[in-house]
Amino acid sequence: MTAWFRSAPMSYVSLILHESCSHDTLTELGKLGIFSFTDLNPDLTPFQRRYVTSVKRCDELERKLRFFTSECDKFSLPISQTQTVPTFLSRAGDKGVLTSLEGELEGYEMQLRELNTFNEKLTREYNEKVELQEVLLKSQLFYDTDAPRLMTSSIGGGSEDRGRESLLKMEHGGEQNDMRFSSITGCVLSDEKLRFERMIFRSTRGNCYLRFAEIEQDISDPETGNPSHKHVFIIFYKSRSIEGKIKKICDAFSAHRYSIPSMDDVKSVTDMMERNGVELEDSHRVLMKNQDTRFRMCQMLAGSVEEWKWKVVKEKSVYHSLNMFKSDVSGMLRGEGWIIASQLDSAREAVSQTHASSDASMPSLLQVMPQPWPQPPTHFDTNEFTYAYQEFVNTYGIPRYREANPALFTAATFPFLFGVMYGDIGHGSCLAAGGLYLMFTYDRDKRYDEMIGGMFQARYMITAMGFMGVYAGIIYNDFFSLGLNLFTSRYYYENEEMGAEAIENGQNATLTADYGTSDAIYPMGMDPAWHVSSNELLFFNSFKMKLSVILGIAQMFMGTCLKGANALYFNEKLDFFFEFLPMVAFSASLFIYMVVLIIMKWSINWQSRMLSATCVEVAGPTWGSPSYQEYEGVWNDCGAEYCSPGGIECEVGVSTTADLCPLDYGGSGDGCQPPNLITLLINIALQPGTVDEPLYANQPAIQNFLLLVAFVSVPILLLAKPYLLSKQHSEHTSHGDSSSTNSDTPLGPSSDAHDEGEEHGFGEILIHQAIETIEFVLGMVSNTASYLRLWALSLAHSKLAGVFWEKAMLSTINMNFFAAFIGFGIFAAVTTGVLLMMDVLECFLHALRLHWVEFQNKFFKADGVRFVPFCFKQILNDASAAV
Repeated sequence: MTAWFRSAPMSYVSLILHESCSHDTLTELGKLGIFSFTDLNPDLTPFQRRYVTSVKRCDELERKLRFFTSECDKFSLPISQTQTVPTFLSRAGDKGVLTSLEGELEGYEMQLRELNTFNEKLTREYNEKVELQEVLLKSQLFYDTDAPRLMTSSIGGGSEDRGRESLLKMEHGGEQNDMRFSSITGCVLSDEKLRFERMIFRSTRGNCYLRFAEIEQDISDPETGNPSHKHVFIIFYKSRSIEGKIKKICDAFSAHRYSIPSMDDVKSVTDMMERNGVELEDSHRVLMKNQDTRFRMCQMLAGSVEEWKWKVVKEKSVYHSLNMFKSDVSGMLRGEGWIIASQLDSAREAVSQTHASSDASMPSLLQVMPQPWPQPPTHFDTNEFTYAYQEFVNTYGIPRYREANPALFTAATFPFLFGVMYGDIGHGSCLAAGGLYLMFTYDRDKRYDEMIGGMFQARYMITAMGFMGVYAGIIYNDFFSLGLNLFTSRYYYENEEMGAEAIENGQNATLTADYGTSDAIYPMGMDPAWHVSSNELLFFNSFKMKLSVILGIAQMFMGTCLKGANALYFNEKLDFFFEFLPMVAFSASLFIYMVVLIIMKWSINWQSRMLSATCVEVAGPTWGSPSYQEYEGVWNDCGAEYCSPGGIECEVGVSTTADLCPLDYGGSGDGCQPPNLITLLINIALQPGTVDEPLYANQPAIQNFLLLVAFVSVPILLLAKPYLLSKQHSEHTSHGDSSSTNSDTPLGPSSDAHDEGEEHGFGEILIHQAIETIEFVLGMVSNTASYLRLWALSLAHSKLAGVFWEKAMLSTINMNFFAAFIGFGIFAAVTTGVLLMMDVLECFLHALRLHWVEFQNKFFKADGVRFVPFCFKQILNDASAAV
């Protein structure tokens, strides 16, 4: 875990290569994935780089591969992955891979484009024959059905045969030339039918007759291959001017026009239909043969596209990296970059091996550059378990180089805080089961989409969240909102009344053993009796609220301690003595002290303390007793028997012999009564030296001292560091040194307030430090209150589960089997949707906020630079994910 606590040490190196072996050297370094190159040619555009021609060749190959992929998609052929990335990288590389790929892919592209061109031509011819056949059929059907009815009504009656004959005469001249009508037939897209009809009517001013008939079968678009729906139309008109308008409108709507013989010439129409039908069958046969050839070719390409793509991406990444090198000497290339210090020997060995296998006369060198170096990048070695937590932190910001890594602590605290909010044995078990399912079904060689892949990457986190939910559920003794009597409750009923009758009658439960002894303590978690008591909500609220405060202050104080650890590691003495120590003093004197008071109050046997002055029989949880009163977690029932030296009976919640307490701690009760912690903590600042109910001796004096420490730490935090920095700057300026810093480590992060080498006045430094001080002091108060979300969400989860159980199950279980079945279905549905999905997300987001804001802002700067090495494995995985 030490390697995960701080980022891996980095070295800034210079790599000098002979140009003849540069490609092979970078290929070996890409397999190692340990080198991040620095661009030494920032002033050059991409088209001015040395290897721009090779990059363009790779771009052209990628274009061809995209073309192959699109053609495979037309046949719904998936791009198959025949090997894994490690297997691909383990194979020996081909030095002339670009040349061989260019020739191979060029041939496949030419063949496929020729087939596509031929297919487009065949499809167009086939579509024309299909449309012509439909036009003939629909036109004949129109003359056989619609025309007789139309003409008999318009001409003045008569038989259907006479009407059809009259229409044909009108169309083709007949006996009266002045009544001659012409017609245009064709096909138009169904989507354009209404617009086409409206345009015809408006342009001819209604001086035409237009009819449509739907084509039942879809017609494929010759260019895209997408199916389209069309209608056959026939237009009757009289003048030539109208004919010209109609033809222009048909062209504008891409409507195909077809010339057909006169419908009264039955033989010509029949011959044309038969001839077109034979040609239609021949066209379909040739078209299917073409599509089969294209399919077999695409099927072959689908099995090779992935490997070709990896080869091209690999070569392109090599030439992109070589473009960052500088050519200082003819035939030699010089590159610089960051390398993981522990892998320096491996890189030198790779450079030496590639140089030895070449015929280069000049040596290749890999050497560490002299300091000062640029700001190093941050790199952590992660595994499948730690990856999710590291990305969890990186989403907020990259840690500075060698800064304490929050992910190490997040791996433990995040699932735990989630469990505190989600605590339920049943719900946590369901979540843990889901995480275990993801763990055992994950296939490393399978490619997942972004959402499913993210869930698999977080499988260990989800499992830990589930188990922590189970653990917190055991502490709360919650199982789908029900208490489990696993170890036998330590409370019982004194008479024969049991269960609901005892609760209804307000009977008190009595401990099975003396209060304060080990036999009276439930072995693990809460006693199930609290879940059916009338004061359940008051008790759990008090417990969970104080628990939230304890956990929050502990986590924030841990973050403050990490700030001190960073200051010591980077030798930032000003930060350690005048930021960290005042912060510790302030938080310990007020907030850590509050935690101590809570734990002390929990650990004191208050019955024993109060019985030292009076003899009081204290009952346990009571159900519906009118005389019950909660007094800071102690339950007294004045209806019970009291014995005191004076024989005076008590009032509700008031001790009769507080002045006889032998502890003599001061205050109104001398320390024998449990204090109200909220009042006590407020009085530390508002009424110094006043403690109504002390917990220990000399408490007022100790609290005054702690208050003084808190007040003194604030001006130290505000003024000490700016004053010393300003003084250091003045001294350095007088000696001709314009730089001011409080760090002696050349690679450590700069001071929190000030970047190295910048000049600042005292006023600017003071303003920055004032912001830091206000943020810390007020943040301790607001952040502590923010941790109360642990209590709030835990309470909401428990009560929601209780409502679902009562309304869906208890209200139906005693009716009949069918009602219980329906009730269980409703209970399962709302539990899954609300508590196993929505509430999981809600608790996840709140735990995320507590880590990003309340914990990390105490020490985490999040302004580092991620180490992005030249790594073939990562490059190829990203390329595969982008498909």
